[in-house]
Amino acid sequence: MYKEALDLIHNSRYILIITHINPDADTISCALALSNYLYENNLKHKVFNKQNDLPKNLDFLPRFDKITDQLPKFYDLVIYVDCANKTRTAIEIDNTINSINIDHHQSNENFATINIVNSDKSSAAEVVYDFFDINNIQISKNTASCLYVGIYDDSVKFSTPRCDKDTFKTVSNLVNLGVEPNYIADNLNRRESLAKYRLLPLVLQSLQLYFEGKVGIIYVLPKWLEETGASYKECEGMVNMILNIGIIKLAIFLRVSNGQTRVSLRSKHNVDVTVIAKYFNGGGHLAAAGCNCETTDIFEAKEQILNYIKGLDGYL
Repeated sequence: MYKEALDLIHNSRYILIITHINPDADTISCALALSNYLYENNLKHKVFNKQNDLPKNLDFLPRFDKITDQLPKFYDLVIYVDCANKTRTAIEIDNTINSINIDHHQSNENFATINIVNSDKSSAAEVVYDFFDINNIQISKNTASCLYVGIYDDSVKFSTPRCDKDTFKTVSNLVNLGVEPNYIADNLNRRESLAKYRLLPLVLQSLQLYFEGKVGIIYVLPKWLEETGASYKECEGMVNMILNIGIIKLAIFLRVSNGQTRVSLRSKHNVDVTVIAKYFNGGGHLAAAGCNCETTDIFEAKEQILNYIKGLDGYL
């Protein structure tokens, strides 16, 4: 399938690379890794995201400024990156158009013409790396930097259970191609806004523990964003902070987004958060998943999640 995907890419006239809504570093870095390769080989393409509010800490990545929220008039190949299903893109694409699906979610629906999905990988960026490696494609420094960022971020700085010896072998190869880990770490971690640190105490004060302290829930209210000037993008790492508390096995973060309550789930000690995510029509991985509750009332959404967990015998 790797060779077939490469042939499809080189036989296409215009390629649309699609990232998912509420984009994270993995989806953006995968798209830009492919974009740099296509640009270097004079292949016409666009990188698309439905939103124009992209993570600002990724603006150092090569070709980040080329990402658009406008669909081209013509394209004869669609490449989905880090999308478990088509709904994650928030747009409708003609099903007759050839497509490639590159992902690592165990909930992936294999919806494309060619599906390159490996749920053993800690990031979709590792799957993109395998696409290049298996096809014996020379990886430029720009492409390597994008891939490194996706792996670094989605593995939570190389700490998730699926981060294994193959992950570190890939990372070592990328560093040998010119990636500068310190430069990337500085750009990702040391450019946070003052607004985020004004918001952080409010979010931490919302923390409540349930099920004998095994479940920790935090949330952000829309008015807090108005008061601090922070954005939802700046809240995304806070759920991992809660998971760092020793007693907590399952951390949950709630926020209102697009007329729903977005639920981020993180776990440790082999607690499978996809059990919760799938019930609420979401998806993800054993230790990291997400879903939506059909309400803009965060407290109602919290009760829905807690009531479902309560009914899971032996879950925690």
